[in-house]
Amino acid sequence: MYLPTFLFAVGQGAVIPIVALQATSLGASLAVAGIIVALRGIGVLAFDVPAGWLVARFGERRAMTAGTLMVIGSLAGSAWSPNPFIFGLFTLLMGCGWSVWLLARLTFVTDTVPMQLRGRALSTLGGMNRAGNFVGPFAGVLVATFAGLDGAYYVHMASALLATACLIAFVRDAGGAPAGHGHTNFPAIVRENATVFMTAGIGATAIQALRATRQSVLPLWAVHVGLDATAVSLIFGISMAMEMVLFYPAGSAMDRWGRKSVAIPCLTIMSIGMVLLPLTDEFWSLAVVGLIIGFGNGLGSGIVMTLGADFSPVVGRAQFLGAWRVFGDLGTAGGPLAVAGLTALVTLGGASIAMGGVGAVGAALIFFRMPEPLKRQPTPGPEPLS
Repeated sequence: MYLPTFLFAVGQGAVIPIVALQATSLGASLAVAGIIVALRGIGVLAFDVPAGWLVARFGERRAMTAGTLMVIGSLAGSAWSPNPFIFGLFTLLMGCGWSVWLLARLTFVTDTVPMQLRGRALSTLGGMNRAGNFVGPFAGVLVATFAGLDGAYYVHMASALLATACLIAFVRDAGGAPAGHGHTNFPAIVRENATVFMTAGIGATAIQALRATRQSVLPLWAVHVGLDATAVSLIFGISMAMEMVLFYPAGSAMDRWGRKSVAIPCLTIMSIGMVLLPLTDEFWSLAVVGLIIGFGNGLGSGIVMTLGADFSPVVGRAQFLGAWRVFGDLGTAGGPLAVAGLTALVTLGGASIAMGGVGAVGAALIFFRMPEPLKRQPTPGPEPLS
């Protein structure tokens, strides 16, 4: 699973920084570009529940393959879009494909990794994602020198094809739905776990909102202060480098000291970076803020996936994780939408500060209201004497 994740993330890393720039190059205003960036998250959100059904019905391997092929089609359409409207539709479709991929991947790891190793396993999965996102912007810059902004989409198409080949070659499931996933009533799963969703789920929403906001605010602020696409990709690459070095220590901390030990610093530090962003006015100051946000995000490597895996029941796991991803993806979609709305009503800098406040609220909720998942699990006793 780690190799397909890395390959897929290389393409993501190439595409994410230039979505807003591609939209503006097609004639979109800054506010409309922010909405188009949000459409990717809306597509992920809209397909979370159907993705849970697909995984439960067909198994992780086939669901991931189908999602990747959906992404490849949307990338081709995005690269060849003639106007912002068509570009936005294909960006939405891209998010739908990503939703299937992400949920199937999380279900696969949750099914196969024991809880005492889950933090490290999922933080490493997040680390592979960050490593790909680090390589991706530089690959995008390289291809952009002779293919323009469309080059990033070609990078993602190639990496997604390689990821699909790896999935077909290496990933195996039981030839269908994993045991316990199918024939479970989705509303019943949500009702039975309402307390989890209203505490840990809202905390996950705040984490994902800050992550998605970073992906829209950093490039838009870079455009605002006069930086070009190459500078934007370099800033993202520097930020991703900071994240990469932290993924395994974050996973070890989760397994050793609990999930709160990384969730709260993750939100707090990212919030500080968001508040500092409006104070930047050139490449290096913006790069420093990118490093701060990257440090906070790196501390939270795999935290949303780990919390979802920890709280998920054995029976109905795919459906639970579909609902869990809805909460996280509400942040992914809502963060950029909030930025777009606040940018139109106030300023881009004000929107960044407001999102810092959202992160602070999320940190407080996790600290005071979320139960620590590791404390919910019984500690295995010694083996009985024979």
